[in-house]
Amino acid sequence: MSGTAPAAVAALVVSHDGARWLPVVIEALRAQTRAPDRVVAVDTGSRDESPDLLEAAFGPVVPAPAGTGYPEAVRRGLAELGPEVEWVWLLHDDSTPDASALEELLAAAEEHPGADVLGPKLREWPSLRRLLEVGVTISGTGRRESGLERGEYDQGQHDEVRRVLAVNTAGMLVRRRVLEDLGGFDDHLPVFGNDLDFGWRAAAAGHTTLVVPQAVVFHAEAAHRGLRRTALTGRHTHFQERRAALFTLLVNVRSRALPLQVVRLVLGTLLRVLGFLLVRSVGEALDELAALLSLAGSAGDVRRARRERRARATAPPEEVRGLLAPAWLPYRHGLDAVGDLVSALTDQAADVAERRRAAAAERDPAAYAAQAGARRAVAEDDDEDVPDDSSLVARFLTDPVAVTLSLVVLALLVATRAGFGQAVGAALAPVPDTVGAWWGLHLESWHALGQGTAVPAPALLLPLALLATVLGGSPAAAVSAVLLLAAPLALWGTWRFLRVAGRLVSVRGAPRWLLLWGSVTYALVPLTSGAWGDGRLGPVVSAALLPWAAHAALGFADPVADRRWRAGWRLGLLLGLLTAFTPTAWLVATTLAVVVVTAVLVVLPGARGDRSTWGPQLTAVLVPLALLAPWWVGSLRRGAAEALLLDPGRLPAAEPTGLELLTGRLAETGAPWWLGALLVVLALLALLPRATRAAVLLVWVVALVAALVALGLSWTTLDLSVGTAAPGVGAPLAVLVGALVTAAVLGAVGARGSVARPVLAGVVAVAAVVPVLGLGWAVVADDRLADAPDSGIPAYMVQRSELGPEHGILVLRGDVAGGLEHTVRRGDGTTLGEDEVLALSGEDADLTATVRELVSAPTSETVTRLGELGIEHVVLPAPADGDVAAGLDAAGGLVQASAADPGTRAWQVDRPLSTQALEGGTSALHVSLLVVQGIALVTVLVLCAPTRERRRRG
Repeated sequence: MSGTAPAAVAALVVSHDGARWLPVVIEALRAQTRAPDRVVAVDTGSRDESPDLLEAAFGPVVPAPAGTGYPEAVRRGLAELGPEVEWVWLLHDDSTPDASALEELLAAAEEHPGADVLGPKLREWPSLRRLLEVGVTISGTGRRESGLERGEYDQGQHDEVRRVLAVNTAGMLVRRRVLEDLGGFDDHLPVFGNDLDFGWRAAAAGHTTLVVPQAVVFHAEAAHRGLRRTALTGRHTHFQERRAALFTLLVNVRSRALPLQVVRLVLGTLLRVLGFLLVRSVGEALDELAALLSLAGSAGDVRRARRERRARATAPPEEVRGLLAPAWLPYRHGLDAVGDLVSALTDQAADVAERRRAAAAERDPAAYAAQAGARRAVAEDDDEDVPDDSSLVARFLTDPVAVTLSLVVLALLVATRAGFGQAVGAALAPVPDTVGAWWGLHLESWHALGQGTAVPAPALLLPLALLATVLGGSPAAAVSAVLLLAAPLALWGTWRFLRVAGRLVSVRGAPRWLLLWGSVTYALVPLTSGAWGDGRLGPVVSAALLPWAAHAALGFADPVADRRWRAGWRLGLLLGLLTAFTPTAWLVATTLAVVVVTAVLVVLPGARGDRSTWGPQLTAVLVPLALLAPWWVGSLRRGAAEALLLDPGRLPAAEPTGLELLTGRLAETGAPWWLGALLVVLALLALLPRATRAAVLLVWVVALVAALVALGLSWTTLDLSVGTAAPGVGAPLAVLVGALVTAAVLGAVGARGSVARPVLAGVVAVAAVVPVLGLGWAVVADDRLADAPDSGIPAYMVQRSELGPEHGILVLRGDVAGGLEHTVRRGDGTTLGEDEVLALSGEDADLTATVRELVSAPTSETVTRLGELGIEHVVLPAPADGDVAAGLDAAGGLVQASAADPGTRAWQVDRPLSTQALEGGTSALHVSLLVVQGIALVTVLVLCAPTRERRRRG
């Protein structure tokens, strides 16, 4: 230190209801190795003993009304200081300085004479070791940036004195002259953000702010954390913080950047509102919006503040800009937030087993203590599995389960190679060229298909349209993504489900090799069942989503009521998606819910008064009714109730026998039935181990319910305009196979240590056959999906039909002896979604009568009627019936047209074309149901999302 007289320092403490912290703060001030020359205390209307504590320690306290903001409180304190005071040390009533804090700050001020504002390193109080801030800046979105990782501990890694934009007022040492020249702190920032604004103004005026990490202050952040309320913050702390951030940006940003900043903050606020709603933080979402609207109503204050800052600004803008947060930082935070949300969404049920054990420990501590040895053994086993080399590549290559999983995923992609590109064939209809066709089909009340119909679009179109929109508006990309990712998604979901299920029945859980077996076995269901090879998109998606729905259903076992309700909403969302692709999934889920709730109420009669016991299950089965309202209500209104039982795809679908269903087979394109029979045997053997018998019996109940539903559906026949069809059994089959896999895994968990090694080895060998041979069959099987078959319609007619609905093509197939079938092609042909609408639309009596007359005794009036029905061409694909062709040749008004295939005959209708028969109105009910669907979707997304825990700054 130099020999000159030390500069006079006054500590200025502002207090408001801080009695719980003040004794420690006062003691810390008295313990300073370089004591302040004077301490001035300002109290803003405390209702506790804060004024008495301050007066007893430092003499008379400067009073201020309860609504006084921090800038005004500091101003009142400065008025009490004499002219000899050069430095002002600002402290909060919840900030405790380390004994050498002031000495370190003054030492840095002497070492850096150009510094006008200095701040300490802030650590969390009461943890004392966790870092809060080491200097602070602000991002372009208004986020307070400290450059620290969340929850980072102080290990000396940030102990370099450096220039920053601002330092916290809790411990700020500032030259009195600079504080007064800048007008003090801004009164528009009474609680939050005044330090950032002051630092920005100081930098713009050419002053230097340093952070001195050697000086440490412990800060409780009482106002920020909601530990106390003031008249200025009330219950809306987030509103005040966000408003302060927006104000700071708008009044300090350069003029030429202001328009872009305003647009960015408006759009950013809307995105933040949406984000908060997604995590059910409705209050914070409203605070975000209110902060923006509040500033919009204070445009005059913003303009005045900007004029004041321009008058004092002397530093080059580039110098100030270098102190702000990097432009890319908000985007990284956005990616982090999305990652956190996805992680929370996928792991909400992951720790249900531990929460149940914790709840059991509260009820019976002795029983919980008895399991401690097993838990320690599990931890020791896990430690032994960790390889010595911690590099990611080495850990992967030395982990046989991870390597096997990677190879399985690669094999699954090879097995589904036909899904690349334009996948079509078998039961899978072609997709339209643009996603707009799907959106139109979903939103329209009336469709110009066939002769016009009001039958609603199938429910699967909405999720497919959303996916296609995300993938650049390509329906083909959406279908390919579904086909390619279905099996890997089922693999991932099954692993997660079985891992939690194993922990529920055993402290040790299921070993990873067992999870591998169960996951691979179930992931093959879309392929080995024959659904994938037959182009049955519904059962493929159903099998992929079922493990995720089962994982959500495990949340019903959570001891926390709020988590059970959240599980109900989450399962309802997934069940809605399942039902959209396989409508009978809702029937299976409802039956299971009735069985489970009835059993719970019978076993636990007292649970009837606890709605969280049975309410989440009821919610789960009711949510799909709201999400799919336009589809099921419209189907019932239009006489197409069969849609509620049909799996999507071209009809007729395969009708599996009872044995095929039991062994997990939907079509002849599936794997050998005996592979599924082996799985049934393994599930039966799972009943033997006593340790997990209760859990396995419960899983068998699920399997029996699915089997009974499938059996009931197999006895039902649906009469459609295209013939008879069987209800879809894709959903109950997936549930049945999933239950068998789960039973086998849980049985194996119970058999560990209780079955002789030779017997266990034999069972393992048999079990390995199921996934190994199933995967091998899937890889070497021929591609079942191919290019779209030739329709037999000349290309120029197809091009004409795409000009408008009045350019329809009447296609006649068959012959007089065996019977003729007629269809009308419009637009780009019958695409995915349209095929189901046409199958459910019923026969058009007018068109049928016209066609019957056309092929028997055509007249000029018959041809005129064709034009009125919006039909421009008539086609008899090869082989054309000669008698019918001769009659059409003789009909007046039909002009022979060319066809590339010599066996195909074609004619053009030489009559005016009309769309009158194809026109239909807009249904107000359908529009209302679409609105209900949209509101329900947003509501369910919010309610099923994880709640947001308030986090520390930094």
